[in-house]
Amino acid sequence: MNQELKLNRPAAGFSLLELLIAMTVTLVILGIATTVLSSGFKIRTKQNSVSDATADVQRALSIMSREIANAGFRLSTNGVVPGDSDASHIRVRSNLNKFDTSASQASRNGVVDPGEDVKYFVNVAGNTDYLVRYDINGPAGNQKTVLANRLDSLRIHYFSQKVTYGTSGCDITGPSSSEVTPATASYVVVAVCVQLPAVGNPSSSGYQPASNVLLVSDVALRNSSLTTY
Repeated sequence: MNQELKLNRPAAGFSLLELLIAMTVTLVILGIATTVLSSGFKIRTKQNSVSDATADVQRALSIMSREIANAGFRLSTNGVVPGDSDASHIRVRSNLNKFDTSASQASRNGVVDPGEDVKYFVNVAGNTDYLVRYDINGPAGNQKTVLANRLDSLRIHYFSQKVTYGTSGCDITGPSSSEVTPATASYVVVAVCVQLPAVGNPSSSGYQPASNVLLVSDVALRNSSLTTY
């Protein structure tokens, strides 16, 4: 009986060329994935900075707008103090306790209580600028409150009426009415700006250029045209 000879064949495998091609494709995919991941981290870092800056400034503008709108309550003026109010400062006064029967006579007849005489300005510091609320009648040692701890500019505009405008950079542009003096204003526009630094290098993947976060608040001085209460 003839016996068939069985030959041991070597197991199939990759050739050197196939291995090189596979490694090249893998490296390309890894490079693309690394680039996308790096870009994502840089975008996330920039967006987190925008969110933090926006939240901080929005809280500050909310407080400012509320107190500026109350300016002049139970006074014969619009409540804006001309000597302490300009394009980068504003001081407002009001007699908020006029109708509080539990308050003293002095409180009801004058601007002497906390929150009735307030000034807003930017305090320039070494590494950053602060938006400060200064309460003239506040308790000693607690007159200053930092409303926003990351700020680059505060611009205050005074108008006799409601206006429309555009924005550019860190301020409003082209208002529909000319500005007036603080003492004659009935409408105030507050522009607060935070400048965000660039993330990464211009030649690197996911580079995020420097940008501005501008928030604007329009405030009607509702007591400005009232002479009798």
